[in-house]
Amino acid sequence: MAETTIVTVTGRKQQDDFIRVADRIYKDCPQYVPDFRKDLRDMLSQRRQEELAACQLQAFVAYQGDEPVGRIIGIVNNKANLRWNTHNVRFAMLEFIDDPQVSKALLDAVAQWGRSQGMDHLQGPMGITDFDKEGMLVEDFELSGSMADIYNPPYYARHMESYGLTKEVDWLQIRINIPTEVPARYARTAQYVREQMGLHIRTLTMREIWRDHYGQKVFRLLNEAYKPIFGFSELSEKQVEGFVKKFLPIIDLALIPIVENEQHEVVGVAVTMASLTDALKKSHGRLWPIGWLHLLRAIKWKHEDHADMLLVAVRPDYQGMGVNALFFDYLIPVYNRYGFKWAETGPQLEDNVRELSQWKPLHPDYVKRRRCYSKELTISN
Repeated sequence: MAETTIVTVTGRKQQDDFIRVADRIYKDCPQYVPDFRKDLRDMLSQRRQEELAACQLQAFVAYQGDEPVGRIIGIVNNKANLRWNTHNVRFAMLEFIDDPQVSKALLDAVAQWGRSQGMDHLQGPMGITDFDKEGMLVEDFELSGSMADIYNPPYYARHMESYGLTKEVDWLQIRINIPTEVPARYARTAQYVREQMGLHIRTLTMREIWRDHYGQKVFRLLNEAYKPIFGFSELSEKQVEGFVKKFLPIIDLALIPIVENEQHEVVGVAVTMASLTDALKKSHGRLWPIGWLHLLRAIKWKHEDHADMLLVAVRPDYQGMGVNALFFDYLIPVYNRYGFKWAETGPQLEDNVRELSQWKPLHPDYVKRRRCYSKELTISN
């Protein structure tokens, strides 16, 4: 068996090798959806200074000879550790060939680096923020991945367990077939919410997002709504500004409704979009020379047959009051006009009963179980 060596990512060569690992592992995998290479380089070159202001980050590549065979990023999210009273070092972007020596060497590298930062637990896959990909896939490997979630081979979970990592939480994703009409339960609730609570749903314009700072208002709402959710750390104003600039060019505002009260306060938002799965596969994660064209077609001209329902957030004082019915009442007709046949949510915690139960009128399928693992760090790690 070839010896495995771990190298810290410090320059362009290691960055290139970090990216190349996924090319090797998923070469013949039709379910894999690549990341944007530019996003990976931005992270590795620490251009995401607004995120890293509250984090330490270290990337590693595993080699056998001259060949990169694995990769990992270690993250110490100081804000999350303070919020949850933990001392976790997170691991992210983990990829490796089916060799226990490689996976152990990568996890050891992050564990040892984490201990040097004063951490006492290893946790992951988790990102810098909740808007990064999180959770290792442990079921439904035959289903295609998406832009917003991790896809990994089945053997990954076996390696995690062999290393002594155990389940901390699981997430599920929900698939629904788009009905031709809004289910009566949603329609009735939406009418009540409009008439009795004075709430209304609408979409934004680019002018409102930039001039009236609605992008910032939406992300502030996310900070409020997601504050109690596992692992969440509040986004800073600089982070919010970065997300608005990053995602604005690829969103269709008709698919991102907001709910306002009579005081014109944003109390709910649904972030959905036409799936970019096939476009990303065709582009291989590259915008140039023609990757941008595949993405533009999927966004503006030729939609895929399904939508990604990335998130729904409701201000805490309006939760459980029927606000989500307004989103269903609005989105189902829009999805039909766009020709979407089905939709898939982002990962949702398996014990979030309120969130999961709202989908029942749509006869959902619960798919793609994914897991966050953890392990106490010891001197031997």
